Amino acid sequence: MQSNVAELPLHDKIFAWFEANKKQALYATVGIVIVGLIIWFIIWQRDEKRIAAGEALSNVSAGQIDGMASHSAAAQAYLKVASDYAGSTAGARALLMAAASYFTEGNYTEAQTQFERFMREYPGSPFRGEALLGIASGLDAQGKTDQALTAYKDLIARHPNELVIPQAKFNLAMIYEAQNKPELARDLYEQVERAAPFTSFGNEAGVRMEELIAKYPNLAPPSPAPVPAAPTNAPLVLPKK
Repeated sequence: MQSNVAELPLHDKIFAWFEANKKQALYATVGIVIVGLIIWFIIWQRDEKRIAAGEALSNVSAGQIDGMASHSAAAQAYLKVASDYAGSTAGARALLMAAASYFTEGNYTEAQTQFERFMREYPGSPFRGEALLGIASGLDAQGKTDQALTAYKDLIARHPNELVIPQAKFNLAMIYEAQNKPELARDLYEQVERAAPFTSFGNEAGVRMEELIAKYPNLAPPSPAPVPAAPTNAPLVLPKK
């Protein structure tokens, strides 16, 4: 029997095996179909969740734009979206916006708490710069100057390519200025003006730097050395004909 099967063409061998193993083949086929359905359902559910999360976030944002909710109410609504759709991009953004709403309201302690929660739950998010700046700014607003200074310096040193760096440097310069460290403040203002020349921070940094130089003339950059004038008694050289 084995020799007869071995002499059959390939498609006949497959058919012969199927006839001899109908039950196993059926189970295998059903298993493959079930796995495929599970994978499809997971992908579909993920897409549906992503769409629903985006819609929920848009609804909260629209209500805030229309002025229908206070900052505190908006923060609570954002937090609900963040909890309902944890792990999604919209959920991450909602958590960040909740923290920003608390900050705008003046509830700096709660804002800092939510910014720190964001960093715990989404450490690799492209919005981490905003969260780190929010933490530093929250400390700054609460009068925790030393902690804020450390947070700003850490953000600048560890994440130099983040878009929020000019603002972090500007805020740090203001701390240095308040601490009567004009040289450090001037250097940072100059960096901000050079890095963000067409922004409000860049313009304000330029103004503050000029005010510092007016108050402390020694901070002014050295004047360039004058270019020596050509000697007036140099012999006249006529072009060759």
